[in-house]
Amino acid sequence: MNYRTIAKDGLTQDVIKKSRFICQTKRIYSEEEGRDFIAKIKKEHYKANHSCSAMIIGEDSSIKRSSDDGEPSGTAGIPMLTVLEKNELTNIVAVVTRYFGGIKLGTGGLIRAYSSSVAHHLNEIGLVTIKEQRGVQIDLTYSQYQTFSNFLERQALKEHQTDFGTRVTSTVFADPEKLTFILQELEDFYQGKITYQLTESQLVEVPEN
Repeated sequence: MNYRTIAKDGLTQDVIKKSRFICQTKRIYSEEEGRDFIAKIKKEHYKANHSCSAMIIGEDSSIKRSSDDGEPSGTAGIPMLTVLEKNELTNIVAVVTRYFGGIKLGTGGLIRAYSSSVAHHLNEIGLVTIKEQRGVQIDLTYSQYQTFSNFLERQALKEHQTDFGTRVTSTVFADPEKLTFILQELEDFYQGKITYQLTESQLVEVPEN
């Protein structure tokens, strides 16, 4: 099953009406991992007013949790969770730590602040799709390898493993339904003077633009 998640763990900050909102995310695979991450951040930011959280776990997004951590009910955790849901993300925990700046935001303001903090964060760190793809091991001469990057760029592929010996062996992964077309394009690119073999399928992280 394909699913979307964050490209990497990360941290971003926003200042909204003098309050500082620090958003941190982590890729997780269990609720226990998520709770440990939340506890760690709360310990690090023990002087903060709130550290609100949201998490979604499972390839089918079956586990969903959120916490307002002392903010008015429904103004933080659920808005954060909603942003994760709208981006169709899973295996992620998000924590937004707030340092109060002296200006009250009101219910609507809090909802906008917590949701925008997560949305901005996701845009900054990037997303990936985890999908099962078929591997292709391609055998190239060094002369052929000099133009290999042009082929990869045309097909929106990237090298996952490259070995340099008397020849170059490069492994790429592609969606099964696109494989026939890509292999035909590979043969056309090198005018039939290329050898390759299919390898096992595996889960691959595909970056999103």
